[in-house]
Amino acid sequence: MEGLEIICFQIISNVGTARSNYIEAIHKAKERDFAGARACVEAGQQEFLKGHDAHFELLQREAKGNPVGGSLILIHAEDQLMSAEGFKIIAEEMIASYEQIDALEKRLEQA
Repeated sequence: MEGLEIICFQIISNVGTARSNYIEAIHKAKERDFAGARACVEAGQQEFLKGHDAHFELLQREAKGNPVGGSLILIHAEDQLMSAEGFKIIAEEMIASYEQIDALEKRLEQA
């Protein structure tokens, strides 16, 4: 069980960092730092992939007939994984929206 717990905490840690990066990306976009926002999304994606890979390792174990067992900590890790993915989608959409607002404001200033 210790191995499972370590993997679960690895997932939670990586995707928690990813989610924080995605939220920071939204803040940077709001401040019109679009390059910084994209960098935060990329940094978040790197962390997310680490968590995703750890989760995939558990799925591979199950597929090979080695049950990993169910636990509250695994459920929490999977919940955090999905939450981070949702935040990435929201961050990307908000960056695009802020970029459109910025472009529109610039056009209005030139008019």
